[in-house]
Amino acid sequence: MGDSKAALPTEQPAAANTTQTHDKGGTATFDVDDRPSTESEGEQDHLRDQAWGRETKVFIWIGMALMWTIFELDNTTVYNYQNYATSEFESISYLGTLTTAGTILSAVLKPPIAKLSDVIGRAETYAITVILYILSYILASSSHAFDQYSASYIIYCVGQTGMQILNQIIVADITNSRTRGLANGLINLPFMIIPWIAAFIVDSALVTVGWRWGIGMFALILPACASAVIVPLALFQRRMARLGAPARPSLNVRSFFSHIDIIGVVLLAGGFACVLLPLSLAGNAPSRWSTPWIPTLIAVGIIMLSALLYYEGKVAAHPVLPLRFLRNTTLVLAWVIGTTDSFAFSATHTYMYAWVVVVHDYSPRNATFLTFTAGCMQVLSGALCGLLMYRTRRYKWLLVTGVCVRLVGYGAMLRLRGSANSTAELFAVQLLQGFGSGIILTIVLVVAQIVVVRAELAQSTALMLQFIYLGNALGSAVAGAIYTGLFRDRIARHAPNLASAQVDAVYNTIAASEDVFSPEEVVAVNNAYSDVLRYMTLVALVASAIPVICVWWVKDYRLSERHNLADEVRKGDDAVVREGERGWKRWWRTGKW
Repeated sequence: MGDSKAALPTEQPAAANTTQTHDKGGTATFDVDDRPSTESEGEQDHLRDQAWGRETKVFIWIGMALMWTIFELDNTTVYNYQNYATSEFESISYLGTLTTAGTILSAVLKPPIAKLSDVIGRAETYAITVILYILSYILASSSHAFDQYSASYIIYCVGQTGMQILNQIIVADITNSRTRGLANGLINLPFMIIPWIAAFIVDSALVTVGWRWGIGMFALILPACASAVIVPLALFQRRMARLGAPARPSLNVRSFFSHIDIIGVVLLAGGFACVLLPLSLAGNAPSRWSTPWIPTLIAVGIIMLSALLYYEGKVAAHPVLPLRFLRNTTLVLAWVIGTTDSFAFSATHTYMYAWVVVVHDYSPRNATFLTFTAGCMQVLSGALCGLLMYRTRRYKWLLVTGVCVRLVGYGAMLRLRGSANSTAELFAVQLLQGFGSGIILTIVLVVAQIVVVRAELAQSTALMLQFIYLGNALGSAVAGAIYTGLFRDRIARHAPNLASAQVDAVYNTIAASEDVFSPEEVVAVNNAYSDVLRYMTLVALVASAIPVICVWWVKDYRLSERHNLADEVRKGDDAVVREGERGWKRWWRTGKW
């Protein structure tokens, strides 16, 4: 096999944003590239360095480290409190549906939030996300019904997705293509410690103040920490204006909605919601898949997504999904790999916490340890991957390693989802999965950021995270559909004489007392739960085979000290159409139609 690394294109004048073609007579013609020009990026980078200054950049890094720490503490604790909140409201069977709704919302809001930060400023958008966070904490801690808690969770997801995308954009803004993977890895290192601290916090909160105050305390902590990011950002923006950077355009209501592509956002959000939510809701419908509105809703979703492609290509002035991105095979493959990897993870982890609590009798603390073991290993392997990317300036063979490790990990997990498996086995497979995941997510995010110009950085980052979240949403939907559709059937198979009230108790809550079950019934319940988890793992195993195939077509560009490699991507031999070469032959050689 030859060298898989993509050769760097030959140097061409920056002003020649053209792609060479040939007509039948052999005369060279040129099509103007419609992407933003990069010829002024060097000047803008110089202005940015002046505006940041050494001290402000140090402060923003400190602020980012602090906010990632709080972000992870919030994420790890609220994730666990959610199980007890839904259980208190006797609605744990809707956990998959609620998670799906939240992840869909988180996914589709990333591009408009990214665009909003370009329009009104990073600091202003960051402040908005913090306000939404605070509101969600107050509503959640005071909720007295599942509907109220669900509303607070939706607002929480809006704030969370805004903070996540803005944190990623800010890191990308102040790093180059070579250091970005390492910076992302280092900024996430607090996650190595946070889950273990969070486990004790959750365990203590549940037996003392309860899950309500466990959530509510963040309404006081978060705004104090967020100021460490908002203030440096505001100073940077003010200095950029003083240095003569182009001012943001004044927008009326119509042009504002045009810039965030409100119609495209509605089509994207509505389309995926209509497709994914029925997958989880079908199990709770009276006739399940025979319920008329379920296939109807899916059909509506497909129509909306089809309309989205037409609208983005023909109508939208500032598309939320620029169709020219689809011509970049490496970017599209990064989307596919990120989506399928997150799908597999979500499918196997949505009900894992409930499973270890019910089947393996884990305490909240120990269940938290297991849940976040993969995440801790993911951070460690991500930082190691970033270091190797920095030293070698390459990423493809690291990505090959990551996808293969994930495939092997799901194969092992399929065997280790039983009631008789030891604690060591459960933790070992989580470590293996986390190792592969850290490599994959680090690389696909960097790839999505280096193949576009700075002007498209926020949008490309948002789309990459959007596809990752859509994979999570689909995984949660499939897990919810499997749980609601198969759990009662597996109980009936293992314990046909179990009373309906007992089945409902296990189905809807993780707090059902074992005193109401005989020893034989406990074994039957554990086996039924484990069967359901194996089905979820089997789906993940199949999905994890897709990245193993896709990775071979990912281009291996050489990382450099430049902010992005957009010039290298669109210039050179791979951009030239050879005489007589059309269709799949050109795609095979260049990755472009």
